[in-house]
Amino acid sequence: MSINKEELFNKCLDMVNDRIDQYNEKMNTITGQNEQHKFHPDFDEYGNKGEMLTEYEKNAAYLDRVRSMKETLANLDREHRSEVVRPGSVVETKNGYYFVSVPLGEIDMESGSKVYAISTDAPIYKEMEGKKAGDSFSFRDGEVDIVKVW
Repeated sequence: MSINKEELFNKCLDMVNDRIDQYNEKMNTITGQNEQHKFHPDFDEYGNKGEMLTEYEKNAAYLDRVRSMKETLANLDREHRSEVVRPGSVVETKNGYYFVSVPLGEIDMESGSKVYAISTDAPIYKEMEGKKAGDSFSFRDGEVDIVKVW
């Protein structure tokens, strides 16, 4: 079974955009609560850093990460054709499919296949980087055979 790379890219982009929307919404909610309760931006009434601000900062960091993921996706060559595993590759192994892009985890394709979107920081990518169809690599106490790279 082959993976439709355009569909895969679009699903990744949709997931990233959904996360951006979620974090923006959370941050807007927190900002609204801060204004309603007139929280000081740096400290609460007890002189401690406010819980609301901490939640806002956490969501701001998550938002920065997903925006960075969107930028990474935008910079991937969608027409990527390479015989070796590198960013933008779809890798078929006997264990499953991997899309070297951004760390989104499992993606369900319309064909019924599952693809794991991984980043170049993923341990499995470190093992498969530069390999081609017919090569194998060790991962988690097992041998993984690469069937196809595109």
